[in-house]
Amino acid sequence: MPAVTVILSFYNKIDYLNLVLAGFGIQSFKDFEIIIADDGSEPQAVEQLEELLKSYNLEIVHIWQEDKGFRKNRILNRAIELAGAEYLLFVDADCIPHSKFVEEHYINCESKTVLTGRRVNLSEKLTKQLTPELIGNYYLEKKQLKLLIDGLFGKSNYVEKGIYFRNKFLRNLANNKKRGLLGSNFSIHKKDFLEINGFDERYVAPSIGEDSDVQYRLELSGVKVKSLNNIAVQYHLYHKLLPRPQKNLDLFERIKSEKNPFTPFGIIKQTDK
Repeated sequence: MPAVTVILSFYNKIDYLNLVLAGFGIQSFKDFEIIIADDGSEPQAVEQLEELLKSYNLEIVHIWQEDKGFRKNRILNRAIELAGAEYLLFVDADCIPHSKFVEEHYINCESKTVLTGRRVNLSEKLTKQLTPELIGNYYLEKKQLKLLIDGLFGKSNYVEKGIYFRNKFLRNLANNKKRGLLGSNFSIHKKDFLEINGFDERYVAPSIGEDSDVQYRLELSGVKVKSLNNIAVQYHLYHKLLPRPQKNLDLFERIKSEKNPFTPFGIIKQTDK
């Protein structure tokens, strides 16, 4: 049984997935499996994915569901059920992990605690320059100055989040205030997540359902949020923002008014016996 199950949400972008897997290929901590949670990628992408997996010496399982619109939370819940580890780490397939990423999530894990890191938003220019070979050679970690310059004069942002702190004083300083849960960069004990019944599958559009809703219900259940700013580092590949519809906000407001940590629309459905 692996120590960590990385649940990697994916949809169609094979080129980005290749870069992300290259990042997982250089992790300092090796005792993890990856479940690629595929929200309905087209057949050609699935074929390319299965071929791509052969080139990585990683323990990877690919699960897929039919494309019926944005149902990310549904496929994530399936991945939770299939996870072989008791510790879960959630990542999006457009976020390249720092080489210490899995290690930091694992060594910092605590009972009744959800850990959340942060990410750099890479510019379109920098994203286009990346290759799996560069990632495998620790390019993003070695080119901190290039990132900072692109943050100052280009279009990358939050580049300060890409600086990995080893020093304990700096780590404490960077995490001296509470931060919200980031859906592409958080980890939790499986049993703590099952207590709120996983993700609420009524969210059928990006935002809220993968993070804010989860944080709200976890905190209701007694789970605290711990920040790993400048510790669990990611590099977010450029893409245009997906629309954030009002219906997600309306659903979240309703959930907050109900004050129930356990969603009846999660892993266990209200129709289940």
